[in-house]
Amino acid sequence: MSYTQKERLRLNRSTFGKLVVVAVAMFGFGYALVPVYRQMCEVLGINVITQQDGTVERPENTQVDTSRTITVELDGNAQGPWRFRPTTRSIQVHPGELATVVYEVVNTQARAVKAQAIPSYAPQSATPHFKKVECFCFREQLMKPNEARQMPVVFFIDPKLPKEVKNITLSYTFFEVSGAVAAN
Repeated sequence: MSYTQKERLRLNRSTFGKLVVVAVAMFGFGYALVPVYRQMCEVLGINVITQQDGTVERPENTQVDTSRTITVELDGNAQGPWRFRPTTRSIQVHPGELATVVYEVVNTQARAVKAQAIPSYAPQSATPHFKKVECFCFREQLMKPNEARQMPVVFFIDPKLPKEVKNITLSYTFFEVSGAVAAN
C-alpha cells in the first residue's frame, strides 16, 4: 500500500499529536505521584512520614532490655540536587535504650531547595516498634544554596519488638518537594 505525500504528512502529524498527549500525560502523572503517594500511605498507615503530633513521648516505665541487642543498619537515598548519607552505617542498641544517629545532607546547587525525607523500615514487622523522638523527617527542610547540614534522629526500639528480629534497616529517601525556592 502506497501513501501519497499528503496522506503521509497527515499521518505523521496525527502520530506526533498522539505522542505529545502521551508525553504530557506522563509528566502529569509523575508530578502528581508524590501527593498521591503521601495520601495513600496516610490512609493505609504505611511509611508514615510523621507521627500524628510530630513527636513520640518515651513511656515513663520503659526498661532497657540489656539481654537483647538489635543491629540498626542505616541507609540514605537522594532524589534531587544533593548528597545524602548516614554518618555511620550501623549501630547496636538494646530495646528501650535511647539512641541517636546523624544523617548528612549537602545541597550541591547554587539555589535554595525545599526537601522532605520519607523513612522506611525492614523488616516491616519492626515498623510499629521503631519509635522516633526527634527526626528531620517530621518536617520539610529548606536547604540554602551549597549548604551542608547534619541532622539527628533520636529513637528507641520498643522492648515489645518480636524476639526473632535481630536486625532493622532504617532507610530514608530525601527528595525535593517543590520547585525553585527564592534564595535568602
